[in-house]
Amino acid sequence: MVGPVTLSDVAREAGVSLATASRAINGSANRTVGADLRARVLEAAERLRYSPDANAQAMARGRTTSVGLVVDDIADPYFATIARGVAHAAGRAGLQVILASTEQDPSREVEVVGLLQRQRARAIVIAGGRYDDERATSALREVLTGYRSAGGTATVVGRPVLGTDAVRIADAEGARALARALVGRGYRDVAVLGGPAAHVTARERREAFVAELAASGLPEPRVLVGAFDRQGGAEAMARLLADGPRPELVFAANDVMALGALTAARAAGLVVPDDVALAGFGDITTLRDVVPGLTTVRIPLEEVGVAAVRLVLEPAAAAPRVVHVATEVVLRESTPSRA
Repeated sequence: MVGPVTLSDVAREAGVSLATASRAINGSANRTVGADLRARVLEAAERLRYSPDANAQAMARGRTTSVGLVVDDIADPYFATIARGVAHAAGRAGLQVILASTEQDPSREVEVVGLLQRQRARAIVIAGGRYDDERATSALREVLTGYRSAGGTATVVGRPVLGTDAVRIADAEGARALARALVGRGYRDVAVLGGPAAHVTARERREAFVAELAASGLPEPRVLVGAFDRQGGAEAMARLLADGPRPELVFAANDVMALGALTAARAAGLVVPDDVALAGFGDITTLRDVVPGLTTVRIPLEEVGVAAVRLVLEPAAAAPRVVHVATEVVLRESTPSRA
């Protein structure tokens, strides 16, 4: 036979239709082939030395060997590190990762999940931040319900509000612990760069940090909201310094905002921590190159990605499961003791 052997060749050799040959070799999510007929097709395939297409087999069975990962911004080291954990765990399971970025647009999540469902992704991990947008949340919950009813599995990194399994990071607990540690170092005049007002993770960190300051007897800090990225941190810090007076300490609700704040402080002629102390949240890998070392709350981000993949690869449970991930305060040179 000239050229590679095709499935059509096998079907002709076995005297069956192409559809029957496909079901016999690749399997099917909906129809099966009798044992005798399947044996005939497999014997024909062996005689012709036919090699099945792995992707065709997966598609015929109703799923591929891919895991969809949906993030807010792949350029953000926070999501990039989670993605590394997802890729590592998926690779060990013989799966490939399809990465999609919503660019912080909640409505894009619905589009991406729908696309992944049409591509028959085996599982989906949603690692983008949640917003106080019930319409967007309901729409995402609905499309995920349809995806799961068709045999897919899904996990969200964050609050378990989508009817799926979840990997829950101890954001509020970490923010409270950081506030206690900084108060213990003698800080009293504090400002907060709190991220977007409607961003759930930013709000949890912001409110927990402020509540712990109040519990320690400190006055309510100035809180500025803005984009949850480096530019948002720089702009919020510039507004804070322009409005005055300058606080002793600035807490940013994530590390990339803190790095933006550091840039704005230097642009204003200030030295961190001599003129103003600074703290963030996340302990992203970029901090290894930052001077002074940034005080932050460490999240084991790669472990978060691994935990999410483990959940989506396990058989579905009767009720959504939640894996809790602890955080840890890391005190560095950006917040020296004032006590």
